Amino acid sequence: MALDLSARAYRAQRWAARTALAAAGLAVLVPLAYGGVGGVLLLVAGVAGLGLSAVAVWWTLTLRGPLRWAAATVAVAVPAALVALFAATLFWALLASVALWTVAVWSGRYALRGTGSARVRVMRERKAAPPRRAVLIMNPRSGDGKVERFALKEKAERLGAQVVLLDPDEHQDVTALARKAVADGADLLGVAGGDGTQALVAAVAAAYDIPFLVISAGTRNHFAMDLGLDRDDPAACLDALTDGVELRVDLGFANGRPFVNNASFGAYAAIVQSPGYRTDKIGTSLELLPDLLTRQQGPRLTARAAGTTLDAPHAVLVSNNPYRTDDPFGLGRRDRLDAAVLGVLGIRVDSAAEAAALLLDPAPDGLTILTATEVIIEADRAEIEAGMDGEALVLPTPVHCRITPGALRVRVPRKRPGVPQRAPRLDWRRLRKLAATVGRTAAVHRRGPFS
Repeated sequence: MALDLSARAYRAQRWAARTALAAAGLAVLVPLAYGGVGGVLLLVAGVAGLGLSAVAVWWTLTLRGPLRWAAATVAVAVPAALVALFAATLFWALLASVALWTVAVWSGRYALRGTGSARVRVMRERKAAPPRRAVLIMNPRSGDGKVERFALKEKAERLGAQVVLLDPDEHQDVTALARKAVADGADLLGVAGGDGTQALVAAVAAAYDIPFLVISAGTRNHFAMDLGLDRDDPAACLDALTDGVELRVDLGFANGRPFVNNASFGAYAAIVQSPGYRTDKIGTSLELLPDLLTRQQGPRLTARAAGTTLDAPHAVLVSNNPYRTDDPFGLGRRDRLDAAVLGVLGIRVDSAAEAAALLLDPAPDGLTILTATEVIIEADRAEIEAGMDGEALVLPTPVHCRITPGALRVRVPRKRPGVPQRAPRLDWRRLRKLAATVGRTAAVHRRGPFS
């Protein structure tokens, strides 16, 4: 029976691959056949329109005055005109094409799901006994008052934890508070607050090798999201105090300062330093970007990682484990936090043509994506702006970014939403092989000379 089920599974994969290839081909051919020569010309116009839109966006960001508004008008009008043109001439064909492409994507991912082509190792859970003396630091201002709205202090105290409530009117050193808690006997530290505060206390927990509890009471809490926690119900995170498991995750550092998500350098980091950014993000960005993108202001950076040198990038993002880059629905997420590598994303765009290439070229020269265990950020000045887990800082150069594998013991609830698994990438070459093979050879061998 097992062999029969296995054979059925392979046949299903093979026919799903054939369906995906056929549907993808029809998705392209239907609008072209429906529109004839006009369909081909519309396709060319669409590609040209995308390039023009990218150029217009570049001019919008780098110019000022009337020229900026003219470019912004083009950036909005061209895509709108293309949508209207395609809808008026190829409406039914486009609907059919979208439906066929949906079938192609679903079938292709179904076919590849069992081949191991996008297998992601899940972070290992370890059993954890409830803490005897948990100390939780809570910021009442985080997330527009989530601590009070979700009664986090009251629930934590009912579960036996000691709560240190930060004074919103006074600056307090959370690192010092965390160290004092450990000195007084705490065997678990936790934070209800933003990612920047999480990182500071996490570093103390890692230094003393005691568990760390994340309570998703910040505005975004990307770290909590990648741990699989419920960001809509911060109180559910407290279940880890009585029914929890432990995950061993990595911790990033930039010049000795910890980060749980990322450290950014370049244009974005310079913008967030502006006093007006908090109250007017768009206005401040539009005011500063022309000088930053044309290199009239800001440092000239050089980033070195994994034998690669990024010369004069406009922005560099160094993340604690790499973000997804091949899944548009998973951007901003990390599949793992224990891969022991930093993610590195560098962008350099010096002209309107390079801006268009970023959109149209599958592998643009201005975009660098890699992983490394260490990243060195150098500059033509003694200090540079940095954004670390949402906090604006100034760091001395060179900035040495590193990762400490498995440094942090994170306590999470045993029952939690979890991290959505990445769907297999549509590898058309693999699908063609899968569709053409017979029997078990349709599957990817995990061992042997043909793997």
